[in-house]
Amino acid sequence: MSRRVVRQSKFRHVFGQPVKADQMYEDIRVSKVTWDSSFCAVNPKFVAIIVESGGGGAFIVLPLAKTGRVDKNHPLVTGHTAPVLDIDWCPHNDNVIASASEDTTVMVWQIPDYVPVRNLTEPVVTLEGHSKRVGIIAWHPTARNVLLSAGSDNLVMLWNVGTGEMLLALPDVHADLIYNVAWNRNGSLLVTTCKDKKVRVIDPRKRQVVAENFEEPIALQEMDTSNGVLLPFYDPDSSIVYLCGKGDSSIRYFEITDEAPYVHYLSTYSSKEPQRGMGFMPKRGLDVSKCEIARFFKLHERKCEPIVMTVPRKSDLFQDDLYPDTPGPEPALEADEWLAGKDAEPILISLRDGYVPVKNRELKVVRKNILDNKPPPGPRRSQSSSDANLSRSALEEVLEEIRALKETVRAQEKRISDLENKLCQFANGTD
Repeated sequence: MSRRVVRQSKFRHVFGQPVKADQMYEDIRVSKVTWDSSFCAVNPKFVAIIVESGGGGAFIVLPLAKTGRVDKNHPLVTGHTAPVLDIDWCPHNDNVIASASEDTTVMVWQIPDYVPVRNLTEPVVTLEGHSKRVGIIAWHPTARNVLLSAGSDNLVMLWNVGTGEMLLALPDVHADLIYNVAWNRNGSLLVTTCKDKKVRVIDPRKRQVVAENFEEPIALQEMDTSNGVLLPFYDPDSSIVYLCGKGDSSIRYFEITDEAPYVHYLSTYSSKEPQRGMGFMPKRGLDVSKCEIARFFKLHERKCEPIVMTVPRKSDLFQDDLYPDTPGPEPALEADEWLAGKDAEPILISLRDGYVPVKNRELKVVRKNILDNKPPPGPRRSQSSSDANLSRSALEEVLEEIRALKETVRAQEKRISDLENKLCQFANGTD
């Protein structure tokens, strides 16, 4: 008689459930652009959604607490002259978001903590360098103000948002359209998938491919049979990968381990309505008091529906095994340090007492001034006597005008004083 052995895992009973109807976001015109991005980005403060917009591209930003029906006149973030294709919140500043567009530009925006009265139309900085539409953006996980963009020109670019400069470009790495890009945990390497059916691990600072199309997979797992585009979300703290299919109505989740067969199916969350996009909350934005290990923001045609993934526990105490220290909002490196070759692991924070988002921190862009450059060596042009005479006469004219204005002011002050004295006499009945 054989006995089936059940694999032990603390995530074996993870289950998903939607929030109540009054905690959803309704009347949102989700973008109908046929692009394979998630159309949604979330952080502990806001949810941002790419929406339909006439005459250009736009996305809407809503505070997490502002649920229910969204006012049709709610301000949008506009500025692109063509549809927005991708958005991504900065991991080191919850008020900064980047957007990529068909207009070949990347824009970085400062979102205020309050709801603005008008549309936001002026980005903090515009990054220009791509020759075709830009469909992918991804912030560096540990270095401040480093942003990656990938476009239909098969080009990957890295930018220093703090100066508005391009740090480096990878022009000869991809022969076809880039499908997706992701950083490793400390941002020393990035991986890309491409239409040429190749997966590449790239060292961007050396501008070289470290590995390409591995010979044989460690494990082969059929995860989804639908025809829609899969949106994968990986949680390194729990080693769970969530697969959300565009046009599908389910979320499948798998646990990745170092034991064969390495990929272990956990469960599937299903709903009635198909999803048009999906946002994934960072770990610091979860409710640890309810043993919440993931939260999704599922986009439908006219609404955004949060879905909570929970591990059932009887105790109300903080569950250390579910919440190891996780990357916080402070960067570990400056952009120049990373570009010079330095690497650093993310600065971790504890979620034991919950996470409280920090107040609005302004993104300052300091562009290099060409006037800071030293002048070329050589004799300076001497000023001619005619220039000197002209400057002297102009100065004397200005000084004379100032003297005349001072006399006029003094005369007016005397007149005002006399009038005030007469007014007092009338009021006292002495005149």
